[in-house]
Amino acid sequence: MDSKYRAHDVTREDRVDGSILLRANGALGLIADRTTDWLEHWADQSPDAVFLAERSGEGWRELTFAMVREQARALAVGLLELGLGPDQAILIVSGNSVNHGLLALAAQYIGAPIVPLAEQYALIPAARVQIDFVAGLIKPAAVYAEDGDVLADVLNRDVFENVHKLVGQGGGTDVHRLEALAKVAGDISDAHDKVGPDTIAKILMTSGSTSSPKGVPTTHKMMCVNQAQISYGLPFLNTRPPVIVDWLPWNHVFGGSHNFNMMLAHGGSLYIDGGKPAPHLVGKTLENLKLKTGTMAFNVPLGFAMIRDALKADAGLRHDFFAELDMLFYAGASLAQDVWSDLENMAQEVRGDIPLFTSSWGLTETAPAALLQHQPTDRSGVVGVPLPEIDIKLIPDGDMRCEVRIKGPSVFTGYLNAPEQSAQAFDEEGFYKTGDAMVFVDPADSNLGLRFDGRISEEFKLMSGTWVRAANLRLEVLSTLGALVTDVIITGADRSDIGLFIIPSAAMREASDCIDHDGGLRCASLEATVREKLAGIGGSSSTRIARALFLTEPLSMSDGEITAKGSINFKKLLTRRAALLERLYDDADPATLTIRKSAS
Repeated sequence: MDSKYRAHDVTREDRVDGSILLRANGALGLIADRTTDWLEHWADQSPDAVFLAERSGEGWRELTFAMVREQARALAVGLLELGLGPDQAILIVSGNSVNHGLLALAAQYIGAPIVPLAEQYALIPAARVQIDFVAGLIKPAAVYAEDGDVLADVLNRDVFENVHKLVGQGGGTDVHRLEALAKVAGDISDAHDKVGPDTIAKILMTSGSTSSPKGVPTTHKMMCVNQAQISYGLPFLNTRPPVIVDWLPWNHVFGGSHNFNMMLAHGGSLYIDGGKPAPHLVGKTLENLKLKTGTMAFNVPLGFAMIRDALKADAGLRHDFFAELDMLFYAGASLAQDVWSDLENMAQEVRGDIPLFTSSWGLTETAPAALLQHQPTDRSGVVGVPLPEIDIKLIPDGDMRCEVRIKGPSVFTGYLNAPEQSAQAFDEEGFYKTGDAMVFVDPADSNLGLRFDGRISEEFKLMSGTWVRAANLRLEVLSTLGALVTDVIITGADRSDIGLFIIPSAAMREASDCIDHDGGLRCASLEATVREKLAGIGGSSSTRIARALFLTEPLSMSDGEITAKGSINFKKLLTRRAALLERLYDDADPATLTIRKSAS
């Protein structure tokens, strides 16, 4: 195996009660006490290396490690003058930016937790009730908005009546600009000395895909240990400083803890991409990649599919994208095998070999990386083996699949102000019950790793008693329907057969013959194609789709149908659209597209 990659080496213990324990045999290297220790180290060792950058005009505004340290420490003095510190949380309602990064580091210097929220909550007026919910839970001492003029209505909400209002620009007389706060004279040494491994660095909100969002206190230790674990699994991080051009939002543990801290811990450069894998924003991502490419590429499957298409059409971008790449890393769902193969083939064409193409598994509660596929594999969907000091407990569910539980120093200890939910989250041995399922790639060889096999909470029984593994079926439907749909929701709990709520793509909505039947869209010219594709899925009642309904009304973030991370809250959606659900199971309803007769 290429020496730049570390081979898997795990120990498996089959216990008398039927559970299986997995643990890596490797040992961690040096672990920082605080995230700011990384900044201090690289500001001394590589003061002129770029750490944070964002677009400015035709190029980039770049801040070196020395500049970031100077500005973060100066800003920390201003925060202290406002009375901020431990237990004085700062709610951040704007997205990724250099200012956001400086504020996060300044807060971590003095022990004030940051609470980053999805910027959509602030930008979409109807979704601002979600800000009220989080503010009621967190009770912040300060709130930050990048532009105080654009988000004046947010800063003036009742929940922020007695809260310090921080802004990057704009705002009225009652706000504090970061630039002015950074000019306050003072010293942070005493406050910084009191920050330790157990100090809360941030509070991240769970996705809320199955319940209301919960606050996850994330300590310096959790994040510092996790970067040591990742460094073990990806030794090439220590041979040259990594560079990423990254859009992944910092309110999510993937972008804000995994990627941000990876650059901070390893002397790397984070170029903030203002684009996203959406039709109206992917062009900005491609523009940014033409200006700067990285040594690592992180994305969700949809993002890699869009980039794949662009790389096929642009030989110059294709060369620049792959030339220095050490790793392609996808997360969020399984990557379609054709996208995987196309990217590998293009990499081989450009450089004669293939960078590590991989994925990982983790949660907000695990800081996040817990499993990592750190040796090469030839297939999508494999999430690897435990990282050092992580104990994985697998509870077989009667077949090859297992429920996953986890324990280790990078795992949280409980939800914020939720003692009952916290107690229910752990088993009698102290393992966090993740609710996810895994299968071994090869039961006879644990070192080949685990493959993600869906969320147990998303599963349901048909009226016949047959279990439907909705998460896996959803991925198959999305792959099958492709560009016709944006997303799908699997239905059928206590029903005779499986149905679909389908969120149509823009292309489908624009079909000239589409008719809205009071919430359900029917497009005659496309129905034969949809029916044929869906009829080809599944061979048993647990996978056969009998009916579908295309939703006319977009999903609502303000009503909780979409979470802060862009995922669907299935329970909320099915409750809110209960009348449409009843219509879906009425073959005579004009909005319902029948695929086949009921399995019953």
